[in-house]
This record gives sequence, structure tokens and C-alpha cells, in this order.
Amino acid sequence: MSKDFRLLMLSAMYENGGNTTHRFLDGHPQMFVYPFESQVGTRLVMDHLSSMFPVKYRWPVFALDATPAQDFRSIIDEECKVRARTPQVSKFRHMPFDFSDDERSRIYERYVEQSGRSRGSNMAAFFRATFDAWKDYKRTGEQTVYVGYCPIIVVDADKIISDLPQAHVLHVVRNPWSAYADTKKRPVPLSMAHYMLGWTMNQYYALYFKEKFPGRVHIVRAEDVMADSYATLGALCQKLGLEPAGALRKPTWNGMGLEEVYPWGTLRKVTPEANRATAEELSAEERAEIRSYTWQYLDTYDYKGFL
Repeated sequence: MSKDFRLLMLSAMYENGGNTTHRFLDGHPQMFVYPFESQVGTRLVMDHLSSMFPVKYRWPVFALDATPAQDFRSIIDEECKVRARTPQVSKFRHMPFDFSDDERSRIYERYVEQSGRSRGSNMAAFFRATFDAWKDYKRTGEQTVYVGYCPIIVVDADKIISDLPQAHVLHVVRNPWSAYADTKKRPVPLSMAHYMLGWTMNQYYALYFKEKFPGRVHIVRAEDVMADSYATLGALCQKLGLEPAGALRKPTWNGMGLEEVYPWGTLRKVTPEANRATAEELSAEERAEIRSYTWQYLDTYDYKGFL
């Protein structure tokens, strides 16, 4: 199962346009696009990055002696499970979603019984079972590539590519000033030092793995998606052997147009003008400090003259 499974996994540091890019891909007729963040990590993820990033955003680790049912339950997948099991408290409760997580579990177990347990087969079964169980999902009959989005998962790109020979990873980067200005709006925001460590670490891994796995790891700037989503994401589609589609021009969920990406992400207006205005909310001192944290990546991503 894992050898033939085609996955495009999106990654981005928080407030870097990952959800935005995910929603622009949603309507593509050749893609099965996951409905929410695909938080595929498990509590067994324990390594040198575990203290920096939540384990729900990591590529999973499964217990050696677990059953397929236990594997499925260990996948955190918080946003989807909350919407399916307790919709009244989900931030997506206003969207129609005919989906049973229990049915998905049963389908998942059948897939794994056929393929055998491995991390790659488990992940292939997880994505396939999600769309098998989603009753009101709009199918085109042309979908061949599964698309997930998990923040910061680019740090595990090597594991994804090793486990799934047909997988690709797309990393989305946004200028650090707009990104930090948006993260400041969270109820309990990260400190600048904490946030910028995560931002720079994401860029390091994205560039490192893009060099190590040419043609399998891709990078796009959120600014380019905002300016021309069709051209930017259409070029990516061609690299995957897919056709550019007119649906790339607007964000959607299950094919339904969205006026704003929120609550899928924190970005409400995904335009170049709103993006720059967000960065300009920062004080001169904050702008300078961010430049000092991120200087080594500003030339690489052509952000040196952004502010």
C-alpha cells in the first residue's frame, strides 16, 4: 500500500500560510485534500525536537506491539476527531461534515490487515480511510493524490520520503515580520525568541531536505501564493504530474468557496496588501529584532527588502 500511495504533505511554521495554501489546493479535481490540519503525530514521538514542537505536528511513531486499532487511536488528529465526535465544541461546527470517526477506524483496520503494519502503510491507510468515511465529500473521479497539512512537519521530511516512495513535501514560508505580527494575536502567543527559533529551524530543515531530496521537497513563498495562487501552485502541480486547475485561484473547503481562510488558519485576508499591512503593525524595535534573528534567510527567500 505504501509503495503506491501518492501523498503531498504541506508544512509551514505557524502563521506562515500553510492553511492558506492548503485551502487553495482544496478544489483541485485531482487531489483528495484533507479537511483540516492532518495532525498525524502520536505521543510516542520523543527526540531532540520534541521540546520545541508539539508532537501532534510530527510524523508518527507507533508502538511495536500495538494492534491496528491501537495504532489508529494513537494518531492525535485533534481537529478532525473533535469535529466528528464533539461537533458542538469544534471551531468548524458551522461546516457540513457527514463523517464517522468510528467508521474510519474500521476502514483503517481493514486496510492495515491487508497491507501489514508499518509507518508508511499506517499513514496510507489513515488518509485513504478518511476519504472513504467522508460521506458528503465531493468526488470528481479524478483524484489520485492525497494532500495533508501538518505545521512544522518539514523537520520530518526525510522520514515521510523514506516511508512513502511516492510522497512529496511542500514547505510554505512567509516573511517573518507578518508571521510574527499574526502570532502575537493569539490568546497566549509565543515569545519572539521562541517563535523565531521555530521559524529559522523550519527554514533550515526545508532548505536542507530540498537539497538532499531534489524533486521531492518543494518550497513556495506565501507571498507568491497570495499574489498569484494559480501560477505558483500550478507550477507545483506540473512537477507532480498534475494539471493546473482553475480551482487554484480561490480558497475552498470541500469545494465551497471561502471568503476568508479563518478559522482554518489565523490569516483572514490573504492578499499582498493585507500581508504587508500586518508586518507594518510591528514597532521599529520589533522589526529590527526580527531582522537580527532571521538575517541568514532573508536573502535566500528574497525578503531582505520586504520592510
